[in-house]
Amino acid sequence: MLARGLVLASALLPGPTHADPALLERPPLSAVMFGSLEAGAGKLHGAFGMKYAVGDLGLDASGFRLSVTSGASTEPARRRPTQGSLYKSDVGVLLGYEWRVHDSFVAVSVGPDLETAYRKWGNLYGIGQRIGPRIQLDVWATPDETSLIQVNAYAVAAGSGRSSARMAAGWKVTPQLYLGPEVELYRERDYFKLRLGMHLTGLELLGITWRLSAGMQKSRDDRSDLYATLGFHWKR
Repeated sequence: MLARGLVLASALLPGPTHADPALLERPPLSAVMFGSLEAGAGKLHGAFGMKYAVGDLGLDASGFRLSVTSGASTEPARRRPTQGSLYKSDVGVLLGYEWRVHDSFVAVSVGPDLETAYRKWGNLYGIGQRIGPRIQLDVWATPDETSLIQVNAYAVAAGSGRSSARMAAGWKVTPQLYLGPEVELYRERDYFKLRLGMHLTGLELLGITWRLSAGMQKSRDDRSDLYATLGFHWKR
């Protein structure tokens, strides 16, 4: 009787549950959206872009990347004295390769970049377009558990010879936040701009990672002034 009872109980009790593998396996993150909004010295600039992982391994593995970048700005057409308005926009499509080690990566991309400029100065109007190759370098490195190094640089070999570079270092102030200095240089033809400031990177809000930057900037035709930048990236 005891043996029969044990057999019956084992038949009635539920066996080990096996979850559907499709429910346990999550597809790797394959895209990241990024952007920034900055203000300083009479100029407003906004940028937005997306980066896609080519292939099935996602962003957490080394591989090819396809990026789309865009930006728009407004500033005076002439600064001394301040006159007119200058509106600029640019769009780039880049293909490159990203080398990853854990949370650190180095990426190099190339592709065409189209810039459009619209100038209004009194009764004069003008519009121009330039297209040329763009090369871009992006570095995000965490040498140890408490530090961060960022490098973002690009150069466009069009008529304007536009180039920019930002380098930043940070140290953890909380498990997610990095605080540290940054330096940024922008150049276009005979115009240049230098920025020195501080950044706070890693603020998590609404599932998005944010960066706040602020400091002083000096340009070729302006006195020293304040600048502020709000940046973000969102992995999908």
